[in-house]
Amino acid sequence: MSTLDSLKLTTAKKPTHIPVIVFRRNKLSNKLWEQIQLAKSHIDGTPFVVTKFKSIKDRETGLRRQVEIPKRIREWWFRNDAGKVCVSVKYGTKVIELAKGKHSVEVDNAQALVKALETIKSAVEQGELDAQIETASGALKAGFRK
Repeated sequence: MSTLDSLKLTTAKKPTHIPVIVFRRNKLSNKLWEQIQLAKSHIDGTPFVVTKFKSIKDRETGLRRQVEIPKRIREWWFRNDAGKVCVSVKYGTKVIELAKGKHSVEVDNAQALVKALETIKSAVEQGELDAQIETASGALKAGFRK
């Protein structure tokens, strides 16, 4: 008996590329995950650090090398005039309109902020904000044209 007989073999292949909207959903979902972790770390009083690699040139040798540095993550939430916490969802530098004329979600405290961010993340993953993501992406692209 072969070792591979215990496995279920299929003819499935990994797709060579994913649709643009799925890529954008995943990008926003990852940013929302960072915001959720940042909010949880504020509640716990612990630092949340995401690192990224940066290529720098050594002045003495002239060689390039990769250095791991902390990534700066800005909070998407703020306090309004009433003292409530409001969170806006951003795609790049553009704020996404969650409903007609509504750009932010108001919550009472930090625990509710985490729940609101998780709800928004699940809505993004289910494709409920695809039109808003497409609009924000188009606005970002327009900023790069001359």
